[in-house]
This record gives sequence, structure tokens and C-alpha cells, in this order.
Amino acid sequence: MDAVDNMAVLIVGAGPAGIATAACLAQRHAPYIIVEPYNRLKLHLAKEFCELPYMFLVVITGENSAASIPPVPSLTRFEGEAIHSSAYKSGRAYTGKRVLVVGAGNSGMEIAYDLATHGAHTSIVVRSPVHIMTKELIRYGMIMVQNLGLTVTTVDSLLVMAANFYFRDLSKHGIMKPKMGPLLLKSQTGRSAVIDVGTARLIKGGVIKINTNSVEFHGGRQNSFDGIVFATGYKSTVNTTVKACLKRMVSLKCYPNNWRGENVLYCAGFARRGLAGIAMDAKNIADDIVATMDKVSC
Repeated sequence: MDAVDNMAVLIVGAGPAGIATAACLAQRHAPYIIVEPYNRLKLHLAKEFCELPYMFLVVITGENSAASIPPVPSLTRFEGEAIHSSAYKSGRAYTGKRVLVVGAGNSGMEIAYDLATHGAHTSIVVRSPVHIMTKELIRYGMIMVQNLGLTVTTVDSLLVMAANFYFRDLSKHGIMKPKMGPLLLKSQTGRSAVIDVGTARLIKGGVIKINTNSVEFHGGRQNSFDGIVFATGYKSTVNTTVKACLKRMVSLKCYPNNWRGENVLYCAGFARRGLAGIAMDAKNIADDIVATMDKVSC
């Protein structure tokens, strides 16, 4: 029996990064099994009796997967509905109501737009500077970096100028720009530019109100809202041991080489570079695994 016949790849995590890695392996005709982890996942036989053929382990359990709501002491006294953006369905239920969206990332801006277009009196808390871009601008920016070889700094300057021309000055409406350009900010901090779906127009028209300060609830008399949507992101639920291992692995190797660890251990989706980073990790992992299999079969 060929040695490769006893090899397979175990992918732990069936999210976007796991599916992308599986797809890349399938394209290269490499055998794999993909599983979704849970707290009590374990083998019930001693390891010497578990004849699983896995030679490669790809951990893709998700860097951020649990809804995160910041501590708000007075929130317990709030009489309206307070939910995380992951539980938000549609603005239809909020027609005519006063709703506060906390967080001005992509989720927050899209939810604010949906609420406003369904007739809700919408306010949004902008907690930090943010780039507002169109999908086309980001697409052209990535093309200029990847295909034309322009530097990220140069492309960022062009993107900011184009956004200024398209959206005009949003600072007078309470939206400030970060000091870093959108692509550099994404690569260094993981923070994405907001892809506008029409929210900017409603903000400039006064339909959506901006609140750049923290909101305090005083018995419903000030800043009175019927509902709050926390678009405040997610936190990691990765098992502590796995998380420590991955952190050590990632810290030793900077992007774009952070996907490969020691002893055929890989991880994808932890570079904080969104779907583009996931795609690159998946391709690199699949290529490396297939190359290793080819060496063993020789």
C-alpha cells in the first residue's frame, strides 16, 4: 500500500476558512475530513488503538465566534429590547420606534440603514474613526496592489482621495477617518473599512443621527430609546489550550507565513485579514500539504 494512502488531513472547524481549505485540498485531490468542534469532543479509545490516518492537522476553530457586548452598568435598567447584531433579523419590527445602534463597523452601518429604511428613528454610536468606502473602490485598490504592483501606501492615498470626492466631508457629520489608510489598517489591525450600502447618504440627510459620545440611560428621560442593537463584534471561544498553541504559533511567524506551525500543524483565518487572508492561508496550506505528500510518496 502506498504511504500516501494512509495519510489524510483533519480540518477542525467548518466555517469559511475550513471550507476554503477543504476546497483547495479537493482541487489538489488530497484526502481530508472536516469536523466542527464542540466542548466535549474527544476520542473514547486509547490513542494507540485509534487507527485514524491523519498526518496533518489544520485548526480553523475561528478567532472570533461569540457575540460580545461591552459592559454597560445601566443597561439592566433599560426597559426596551437590547440585542447583539447577530440576533438582528429585520427593521420591520422597529418601524416607528427609536433605536440606537452601538458600533459603526460594517454590521452597525448596514443595520442602521435597514432600520432607517423601515421607518425606525435611528441613531448610531460611532466609537472610533472609520473609513467609509464603496465596494468598487476596495476592489480597485486590491487590483492595484496585487496586479499592478503599487505599494499599499500609494493605493491607500488614492483610495482616501477617491472616497473624499465621492462622500465629501463626513467629519462634520461625526465620522472621522483613521490616520492609517484602509488597506494598511486592515493588514496591521484587522479592522476593515466600512463598505457603504447607502448609510452615508442617510447620515448626510439627517435621517440617521450620529452620536460620538457614550450613551447613558437615566430612567428613559434622556437618550430615550425603544431598542438597542449592539454591533460590537465578537470574541474568541477557542479552547484555551488550542488558543495558547495558536497564539505561540502565529507570534513566531509574521504574515504571510503565520499559517504554518511545527510538526504538520496549520491554522487558517487567524491573520486578521478577512476573506482575502483566509483564501491565501487555504491555498498555502493545501500546497504545503500536497508537497509533503509528494515527498513521502517518492
